[in-house]
Amino acid sequence: QVQLVESGGGLVQPGGSLRLSCAASGITFSLYAMGWYRQAPGKQRELVAQSSSDGGTNYADYVKGRFTISRDHAKNTVYLQMNSLKPEDTAVYYCNAHRFLSAYWGQGTQVTVSS
Repeated sequence: QVQLVESGGGLVQPGGSLRLSCAASGITFSLYAMGWYRQAPGKQRELVAQSSSDGGTNYADYVKGRFTISRDHAKNTVYLQMNSLKPEDTAVYYCNAHRFLSAYWGQGTQVTVSS
């Protein structure tokens, strides 16, 4: 059974930082592309950052220079370090594991950026 368990969300002031974690089980972690998506109220889910199985990364333009995705293969965990947070970063953040036609989602973790 595949499980993706996110943690690390919360309330932070503008300009602050958070680190999200996603622990994966039930998959061969090194073979999967791992990504972070987010969904704000009334909006579609959108890609934030992705780490491919070969180590490449890509980011949405609106987080470049502020967010960093990384993965720890020993812990089967992918991270999203979020710095210089803005109110518009407020959303539920979801972890995703993807390989060919297989895709799995975590349950999501709320990030709220507000003073």
